Amino acid sequence: MAERPYTILSCSVSLDGYLGGATPERLVLSNEADLHRVDHVRAGCDAIMVGAATVRADNPRLLVRDPRLRLQRRSLGLEETPTKVTVTEHARLDACSNFFAAGDGEKIVYCASRSVPAARRRLAAVATVVDGGEPVEVPRLTEDLYARGVRRLMVEGGGRVHTQFLTTGIADELHLVVAPFFVGSSHARRFVGDGDFPWNPAHRARLVETCQIGDVVLLRYALSARFEGPS
Repeated sequence: MAERPYTILSCSVSLDGYLGGATPERLVLSNEADLHRVDHVRAGCDAIMVGAATVRADNPRLLVRDPRLRLQRRSLGLEETPTKVTVTEHARLDACSNFFAAGDGEKIVYCASRSVPAARRRLAAVATVVDGGEPVEVPRLTEDLYARGVRRLMVEGGGRVHTQFLTTGIADELHLVVAPFFVGSSHARRFVGDGDFPWNPAHRARLVETCQIGDVVLLRYALSARFEGPS
């Protein structure tokens, strides 16, 4: 088997399992203390990944926020913020969005084969566009990231990307933060979609940590034999 990065899935959800609300307005599920924790996890990774839908809907910057963490990365000879990665089927991405415009680090776009020419016309000036297969294949993507020097990958959503990583078994741990409220709409975005997940009633995921962070709770699960942390 080809080598791939150690992969952490990170997500915040409502009590009823949603990533956001039913409207385009961004729903804040976390709190400042948890965002500080996420910042530390980001700073310890070589790359941060989100799906194209998240880039369009949330316009995330995906930067390391804490100046001390940025300085620490620089002292190690690293860019202040890990490489930013996204995946897209149709290349409907704005080259001026925060994903591309914020930060000086490398940006990589994994694109479905049929959309590669359009993606390169639109994004070549701001990112490296890579043919990810038809459709984009998560194992191929992670193997390519490893070949580019990414040893630790943080996947921050959205639901489709989390579903792809989980159903293919290419995740080593899950950080699931639960917010203390309900969204209450089936039109909202869910944490994952339908799929054949390796973790089911006959094969439960292993919970290795629970931590209250203000009014949210972090649930940390070991998803592979490569899990790094307390047993």
